[in-house]
Amino acid sequence: MNNTVDLAKAQKYNKWIVVLSIAIPVAVAILFGVKLPNVEPLSFLPPIYACINALTALVLILAFNAIRKKNVKRHELLIKFAMVLSSLFLVMYVAYHMTSDSTKFGGEGIIKYAYYFILITHIILSIIVIPFVLITYVRGITNDVVKHRKIAKITFPLWLYVAVTGVLVYILISPYYA
Repeated sequence: MNNTVDLAKAQKYNKWIVVLSIAIPVAVAILFGVKLPNVEPLSFLPPIYACINALTALVLILAFNAIRKKNVKRHELLIKFAMVLSSLFLVMYVAYHMTSDSTKFGGEGIIKYAYYFILITHIILSIIVIPFVLITYVRGITNDVVKHRKIAKITFPLWLYVAVTGVLVYILISPYYA
């Protein structure tokens, strides 16, 4: 990577950021409502994608520590890995919901309110974080370091929150899986 900001490259990516920021949540919403007929439920997936969320959180923390130690190459590799993990999570999540009925949370009292607060904030922020991740990534690969750092201060905690709350949602609902 050279030391100049590649504005032409960044402009090229802006269209993709907009398209993906809209297409991913819309596709997930549509596919969430599709049930594949005559397909065995993929009931083994929730603990796997919860582990992927946990690993994503760990990788994000390692990436943060790498950049604090000025290890840019390691930071870049870890962020790419976190993006792959998040993509794997998304594919598994959609596959599970296309083959399985949604699980109802059975908790009562304060835990029910805590669960729904975590779930709702997780869902909302998982949509909001998409353009932040993409913009932050593009600013990194186009070497727009100043803008990259600025938005990364927002992206990192959002993405970390989504990854950690994904694990919490699984832990809280796992006793109610059929």
